[in-house]
Amino acid sequence: MFKKLLFSTFLVAALACKKQDVTEVVPVTIITLDSLNTPSIDTISLPKFEPKPAPELDSIFVKLSDYSDAFEYDLRYATPNNFLAQQVYDCGQCYLRYKTVVALIAAQEDFNKLGYRLKLYDCYRPLDVQKKMWQILPGTNYVANPAKGSVHNRGGAVDLTLVDSLGVELDMGTDFDFFGPEAHHAFTDLDEKVLQNRTLLKQTMEKHHFKSIYSEWWHYNFLPARKDPVSNFTWSCS
Repeated sequence: MFKKLLFSTFLVAALACKKQDVTEVVPVTIITLDSLNTPSIDTISLPKFEPKPAPELDSIFVKLSDYSDAFEYDLRYATPNNFLAQQVYDCGQCYLRYKTVVALIAAQEDFNKLGYRLKLYDCYRPLDVQKKMWQILPGTNYVANPAKGSVHNRGGAVDLTLVDSLGVELDMGTDFDFFGPEAHHAFTDLDEKVLQNRTLLKQTMEKHHFKSIYSEWWHYNFLPARKDPVSNFTWSCS
């Protein structure tokens, strides 16, 4: 099913480079099709629910909800309900690179067969937000050093959980952004149902090339996006 959409497409011109161990980010050119009032620019047809691999689009940032209605959202950094205890996004939107969206929707289709949906806590994260997090939790396994940038800053990481058909979160043993051993994948002193829920999430995400990290049951990196350029753009809330 295809739907004509005028959507905010971010053509990424960000280049990440090393200089004195600091990641430099070239300002991203943000092109919003809604703002281009010219007959020479055509609208872009996005395949709702059925995105196809398209190498020419892989580096573009797109909004997940433009492609699928299957996900739920609790974008914590657009609220004070996070470990920063402050709102750091002006509004909650889930942007990712196109190739990450394609893989995430494929994973969601598998969960659909079991009666579950993915709920997103965080998606693409601007580098400036990463720096703020690092100031609070420097030198830990929970926040990537902004000097190198995280996969969140590259549009290839997602923080998520599973919900049932009523929207109730499956028990994962801890809340999102719980920084303790109980959130580690290797921690097994948990209820058997919790372990089953974590295993279901992990195995299905890894089937679609999302790699977990040992310290956070909710965090997954899309492997083909790990070396994409770091970005610092912020999305429009209009």
